[in-house]
Amino acid sequence: MTTHPTHLQFINPPSLFTPPGFTHVVEITGGRTVYIAGQVARDQSFCIVGKGDFRAQAEQVFENLKTSLAAVGTDFMHVVKLNIYLVDMTQLPILAEVRDRYVNTQYPPASTAVEVRKLAIDASLLEIEAVVSLPA
Repeated sequence: MTTHPTHLQFINPPSLFTPPGFTHVVEITGGRTVYIAGQVARDQSFCIVGKGDFRAQAEQVFENLKTSLAAVGTDFMHVVKLNIYLVDMTQLPILAEVRDRYVNTQYPPASTAVEVRKLAIDASLLEIEAVVSLPA
């Protein structure tokens, strides 16, 4: 059984639908908050990874998030919110498959997914930002 940090409460109110792959409410009861800027599929040399390949881009984005989390000494266990921007919402099943290899699927973060016309970096098919809560 997977556990979660004790300063986080993952809540799905019984009067709401059971969400697939996210939690309706995440309550933070202490600690510090970290915001990770939107990550796109760029490698360390700022080259696009997986041009035209949504799965490859999603994998790079989650690897970039993983690197960002490591920079503050944590992992996806402490991610409480993901904001996801896609240029094609039909790619959401692929995104969910990749995401589930990284996040705690028993206690998934609150999430929002929005289809956008274009992202700031040309050739980017998605961008994801994260909110992280670390214990005090």
